Amino acid sequence: MSSKLKRRYLVVGFLNTCFGYAVGIITYLFLEGLVPILLIAVLINIITISFSFTTYKVFVFKTKDQWLREYLKSYSVYGLSALISIFTLWLFIAKVGMSIYISQALTIGLTVTISYLGHKHFTFKR
Repeated sequence: MSSKLKRRYLVVGFLNTCFGYAVGIITYLFLEGLVPILLIAVLINIITISFSFTTYKVFVFKTKDQWLREYLKSYSVYGLSALISIFTLWLFIAKVGMSIYISQALTIGLTVTISYLGHKHFTFKR
């Protein structure tokens, strides 16, 4: 795996995370009390996954064409990452007894790695 590719992935991922955090808060503040929180969460995920997909496609993996196919595949990677994140948080906190701070850090590290490999070998496979 190219270290240049990994660096681009981490830099763009950091920007995507900042964007997602801001969009999450702004969307919540605008829609709180108007629509159910579950609908807000779905909307936030659609916006942030779409943004992340686009930035990874254009700036990291630099694939051409197949926008819709890759976009739909990216949801599989994010879905798997979410399931692993939920499971590892539960495992680390409920079964191992770790603090939320350490558990969340380990979980983020794991899901970043899984997302990178999923996007590299599945979503944007050349």
